[in-house]
Order: sequence, then C-alpha cells, then structure tokens
Amino acid sequence: MRLDPAITRALSLDPATTTVASRGGSGFSTTAKISSTLASGAQKHFFMKTGRGGDAEIMFAGEHASLNAIHAAVPSLCPASFAHGRLAENPEGAFLVTEFLDLGARSAASSSSSAEGGEESSGLSLAAKVGKLHTTPAPVPEGYSKAVFGFPVTTCCGDSAQPNGYRESWAEFYAENRLLAILTKSERTNGKDRELRDMVEKTANVVVPRLLRDGHLNGGRGVMPVVVHGDLWSGNQGRGRIGGRGGVEDVVFDPSSCYAHGEYELGIMKMFGGFGGAFMREYHEVCPKTEPVGEYEDRVSLYEL
Repeated sequence: MRLDPAITRALSLDPATTTVASRGGSGFSTTAKISSTLASGAQKHFFMKTGRGGDAEIMFAGEHASLNAIHAAVPSLCPASFAHGRLAENPEGAFLVTEFLDLGARSAASSSSSAEGGEESSGLSLAAKVGKLHTTPAPVPEGYSKAVFGFPVTTCCGDSAQPNGYRESWAEFYAENRLLAILTKSERTNGKDRELRDMVEKTANVVVPRLLRDGHLNGGRGVMPVVVHGDLWSGNQGRGRIGGRGGVEDVVFDPSSCYAHGEYELGIMKMFGGFGGAFMREYHEVCPKTEPVGEYEDRVSLYEL
C-alpha cells in the first residue's frame, strides 16, 4: 500500500522509511496504520482514514477539528489530529491523519487509575474525563467577545452533516441548528410530512424555550459553552494507548463535536446505553446537574431527539 504524496508532505515524512498497513474500515472510510522512521531514528506511528468525494472531505475536516478541540481540553481523552485534506494522486479522495490509538493494547479490567503495561496513565476514569471536558470553558471565537455555541466547521454524525454556525443562545442553537436542521434534511431525503413538521416545530418553539431559555437555566446565568464529543456511545469509547506514550486508559474516538450545553452529550449516551449509574454518579461529582435540577430528566430526554 503506497502513501499518497499529500500525506507525506503534510506529515514531513520520508517515503523511503515509511510503510502503510491496512486496518480495515467502515461504511464511510478506509483506515490504515502509517509507520515511519524519523531522522532521529525513532519510530512513529499514525492512524489514517481515507474516503471519496466531497462528503468525506467535510467529514474529515469536522473530525480533525473535533479531535483537537477535545484534546486541547483533556489531552488523555483522545488522539490529536495532525492533518486532513485532499489526496494528491486521487483528487476525489480525502484523508485524515491522527495520532495512533492502540486499542489492541492490553485491555485490563482493573481501574484506570492504575498503571498498566509498566507505564503510567493519567489516573482519570472515563467519567472523570468527560466531566472535566464538560467543565472546561470553550474558547472565544474570532470576532466575538465571549464564548458562544456552535463550532468553526461543519461536523458529521454518521453521514449527516450538522450545521454549526455560531449563536449566543443555547436554546436557539439547539432549536435551529439541530432540531429544525435535521427536519429539513429529512424532508429533502424522504419528502415532507405535515404531522412530523408540526411536532418538530412545536418542540422547537415551545418545549425548547420552556426548558432551555437563557433566563431559565442556572438561576438566569444560563449555561457555559463547552466542547462535547457529539456522538458518545459505547461504540465510540474504549481503552487504549495514545501515540505510544503513557499507560492504557479510557479513551474516545470518532467525535462530531460542537460547543454546547454539557448535558446535550447525555442525550446520546442515554439513548444508546452503555453508561450505568456508577458512571453518572462519578460524572456528576465533577460536573453537577444544571439548575433547575428538577428538570434534568426532561432536558436529557429532549436531547435524545
């Protein structure tokens, strides 16, 4: 398997000392492991995804930004991304290259606070890491005086592109950029359904302001934008070693991030299961429930839509 010149340039690798091995793939991309001997003599490994068409380019740009936003907040939670773009020898193809995440490393049942494989981990469980992620303030985007909701690029949840234009109101972002945007995509794909549109519009115009309006949450203080994974379910988390350093620990991958209300993450987590009561208790020790706490379950149910 030959490495495309666009990737060797992006990573400053010597093709003569670099090899590529297939790692399978998914319905959206083909994956591979890049191994290269650097000028220092050290071996470095990378993880590569490739795909075809404009959709792949959008997807990889979103994943690149998502990984780096999460990594910036909690470095031990996911790999950093190094590069993405179009392939040189196949202009219809696109690529993404990240740190290599070795999920095949010893998957111990012991606590993540312990060292594994003779190397020390961060000492943080997945619940503690996600709690830290959801309590780390989002950066202030260029042109704004404070952090806002949204993301600098479009992201994809599965093959569905998600518009992430910035908004100062969380309720407005969730209603317009998620509920109504998904409805519009559904209508383009499946045709219009008057009953469905009425239900979604009522949810966006009545339920969302009732539960999420800025003057209602946290005693009128609103919620702080934080980065969320965006597609966190049991299939997008595991145990591994990032970039060949440290111990084996809890990690996540395949994100579809935005700067959001932290509880937004919990909708997908609850929908697909895999995160039990012990996880949620530990998570909420780090990231308390938003006020009013009595409406917490209603908000999480809303975020499942």
